[in-house]
Amino acid sequence: MDYSKILSKRAVALKPSGIRKYFDIAAKLDNVISLGIGEPDFNTPWTIRREAIKTLERGKTIYTANAGLYGLRQQISEYTAERTGITYSPDYEIIVTVGGSEAIDLTVRAIVEPGDEVIIPEPSFVCYRPIVELTGGVPVIIDTKEENGFKLRAEDLKPKITERTKLLILPYPNNPTGAIMTKEDLEPIAEVLRGTNIMILTDEIYSELTYGVKHFSIVSLPGMAERTVYVNGFSKAFAMTGWRLGYLCAPKEIVKQAVKIHQFGIMSSPTVSQYAAVEALKNCSPDVENMVAEYDMRRRFLLDAFEKLGLECFEPQGAFYVFPSIKSTGLTSDEFCERLLYSKRVAVVPGTAFGESGEGYVRVSYAYSRKYLKAAMQKIEEFLTELRSKQEIADD
Repeated sequence: MDYSKILSKRAVALKPSGIRKYFDIAAKLDNVISLGIGEPDFNTPWTIRREAIKTLERGKTIYTANAGLYGLRQQISEYTAERTGITYSPDYEIIVTVGGSEAIDLTVRAIVEPGDEVIIPEPSFVCYRPIVELTGGVPVIIDTKEENGFKLRAEDLKPKITERTKLLILPYPNNPTGAIMTKEDLEPIAEVLRGTNIMILTDEIYSELTYGVKHFSIVSLPGMAERTVYVNGFSKAFAMTGWRLGYLCAPKEIVKQAVKIHQFGIMSSPTVSQYAAVEALKNCSPDVENMVAEYDMRRRFLLDAFEKLGLECFEPQGAFYVFPSIKSTGLTSDEFCERLLYSKRVAVVPGTAFGESGEGYVRVSYAYSRKYLKAAMQKIEEFLTELRSKQEIADD
């Protein structure tokens, strides 16, 4: 068989995730301390697990409606209304998806046609560009800068808009930088988009994980709800990564098309997970608050540790990542990560995994215990000391 003539050209052209490369290397090494995975180290709160157990015991394991359990959609409607001021109808404006990733995929496939342009601020999560490319859309990248807080600015957005622009992706709180956008940051973006037919996909999977400032959604601004697909989920805030559950909220015209794609590709999201998610939204806000408090302590520990090591580090106000600059080492992001992994058995992710503008940075996840983080930072200190010693010898 000549598979080169069989395989989809779009699939073949996709680049593998830059994150997976280091996971694959680490899997072949012994005693690796990994700070690379964006997955909470907390157990899913007990009340959520207990609800799942009860669901199994009661035999509630059949398909739900394509759009998801109606009771869950009602809870999502109440939850989002409380946080955004926008009330989405559980009847025709909400879809329960297999993780936030499916919600992103559904949105792009429901909106984007071949040749349409999709604006993506980077550094950002690795899935946006490939999903756009698989639809035949054209990713239009805006490189955000540390000096601007890694935020999307209206003056950078406006020149990128053309008659072919169909969608803007807003990935805040941001993975990998931890940047957020406030109401004041978002108002100029909204003003640029008013009067156009450009849609927004706002990925707010980290919306509950902010530090010292409350998250604000662009959907809350006047005139934005009609042009916004709001994506969220349970993986990060409720420590439910393996439960594979997310959701999208959008105008009924968008949801009508997205639910058809979901219907044929997925049928419905995991039933047991959906019953558990109802419990999460109803009763687990205190658990989330406790996790956020612990993340904040870890965040401050890493910021202090990198400062002591002489590496400049942007202060994140959301998610659970720090994004230190390693430019002073003279190494590229890939070189830094590879040498650190092989010499000290510590895995972090190169900034370039999240876009070319991530060069000179690495992503370090603090979804790990402080004891684990302390051990990793000791290894990184050893690595930097040895690296600088070699550089001094070379300079001499």
